[in-house]
Amino acid sequence: MTQVTSQTATAAVGRARRKIAISSDDLVKTGSLNPGQTLPLVIEPASDRVDVLNWAEHNRSFIQTELLEHGAILFRRFPIATMDDFHRFVSTVSGAPLEYKERSSPRSKVGDNIYTSTEYPAEQSIFPHNEHSYSNTFPLKLFFWCDIPAQQGGETPLGDTRKVYQRVPPAVRDKFMEKGWMFVRNFNNGFGLPWQTVFQTTEKSAVEDYCRRSGIEWEWRNGDKLRTRQVRPATASHPHTGQLTWFNHATFFHVTTLDPAMTAALRAAYKEDELPNNTFYGDGSPIADEVVASLRQAYQAEMISFPWQARDVVLIDNMLTAHARSSFVGPRRTLVAMAEPYQRPSA
Repeated sequence: MTQVTSQTATAAVGRARRKIAISSDDLVKTGSLNPGQTLPLVIEPASDRVDVLNWAEHNRSFIQTELLEHGAILFRRFPIATMDDFHRFVSTVSGAPLEYKERSSPRSKVGDNIYTSTEYPAEQSIFPHNEHSYSNTFPLKLFFWCDIPAQQGGETPLGDTRKVYQRVPPAVRDKFMEKGWMFVRNFNNGFGLPWQTVFQTTEKSAVEDYCRRSGIEWEWRNGDKLRTRQVRPATASHPHTGQLTWFNHATFFHVTTLDPAMTAALRAAYKEDELPNNTFYGDGSPIADEVVASLRQAYQAEMISFPWQARDVVLIDNMLTAHARSSFVGPRRTLVAMAEPYQRPSA
């Protein structure tokens, strides 16, 4: 860390030369990765005697306040050395981790609602997104734990969705706020996850039940195929701050956000509403390719990357901060937990 700010007058005077801010209980220090960079906030132990679980249990309010301001917190150099340590930390800060429902990416369950990060090939990057913004109920908190950092790359870029909202061209933003966005999925066509994996059942009636409760239209098609449609708002007000955020997967799942060669191949093989995943305005009208390009630019302008270190934990406010993944070389193992379910007010 190169610069930090003081939380108390005493700490500011006593440690001004080192520019370190000590928490109210003098057990941790806070700062930033680079001067002037507020995302993420970095929290480190002030000594090697810190019991991280005891500290977290007694400082939940402090963690929440800092998270709402910064959008993400990097806990670095704490003794969170195993998956069980990670699970206990998540449970202490935010309660029991959530099950991964209504799945959209391949993951493996490795513990009690602890999952691998998305298992896409190492050479692929993953575009910025907010977890489950396509669902009526989504996690407010995400936790990432680095077990094995990649030899090269493999960062988890972060972007402030309050700032992304401001970067979206006003005319584009207004149209999305008026119409919302629609997510169309076609299952069991040879691409993506089968519906049996997404909904964690082989019973069609259970899928229909879930869709009915979750505001999802469904249509069974020949050959055990399924098409779903769900319309969601493009923005969301944070329940604790009231701040508007750009909170959707309209860019992420649009066919043009894929590699250009893949986009061309899929468009040659399928109609727009028969693609494995695609997005539209909420009334079903197409989103122009150039509009999606402007949205990609808004995200990319706000993304901040930093190298993972083994045992790092990143806590993300899922509404305030989008996350992504860079391509990488060498082994990489990052585990993920979701916590604190939140249901949209309009659901």
